[in-house]
Amino acid sequence: MSSSIVSPAVIYPESDGKPMGETDVHVHEIAELYILFKDRYRNDPNVFAGANMLCYYEEGVPSSCFCPDVFIVFGVPNKTRRTFKFWEERKPPGVIFEVSSRKTRREDLVGKKALYARLGVREYFIYDPLHEYLRPPLQGFKLKGGEYIPLAPKTDGSVTSQLLGLQLRLEKGALVLNDSSTGELQVRPLEEKQRRREDLKLLREEELRRQEAEQRRNEAERLRHDTEAENRRLRAELEKLKKKNGHK
Repeated sequence: MSSSIVSPAVIYPESDGKPMGETDVHVHEIAELYILFKDRYRNDPNVFAGANMLCYYEEGVPSSCFCPDVFIVFGVPNKTRRTFKFWEERKPPGVIFEVSSRKTRREDLVGKKALYARLGVREYFIYDPLHEYLRPPLQGFKLKGGEYIPLAPKTDGSVTSQLLGLQLRLEKGALVLNDSSTGELQVRPLEEKQRRREDLKLLREEELRRQEAEQRRNEAERLRHDTEAENRRLRAELEKLKKKNGHK
């Protein structure tokens, strides 16, 4: 009787057990950037935006993985994923963003940078929202000949992503994105929410002013009617007095 050994299935964990960001500022930036790109590509069936997701790049070796803060992949289905496996997707991320911190700055600039270049990630951006760890606080790299070359910043410190068609700059610690062709600002989710709240507040204030103006008009109209009615009554009383006095 022969027997065979069944190899256990390789398990690819869905979490590395690490926090999403070092501080509230980092968590906020990662979440805002992720939602912004999810919204930007929501109607494109061939672009996927992910955040804080384990990416496995060597089949059968779960330790061969990384967990980028935010990444965008072109040429893959826009669908929900639990992990990102290179051998299934057959595409590496096109663009990766890392929100750098005190703990991650060296790995962001050395280890991850080398790995992403080796895996074929075409653009890599690192930024420090607190302006404490990176000089300059926003850095961009483009893959050329298997290595990253720095993207030259403009006078305002901004860099351009050709793949995303966006100009990136830091403003008060937040990453601001503008369309490279039109200059249109890509509004961040919380900013859009705040703007909608402000618009709603203005609409409510305008409606209140309209109602108050209408109330004043109605009161003026009632006063006019009351005045005319009183005048008619007085004229009628006067006529009665004249007739009464005329009979005497």
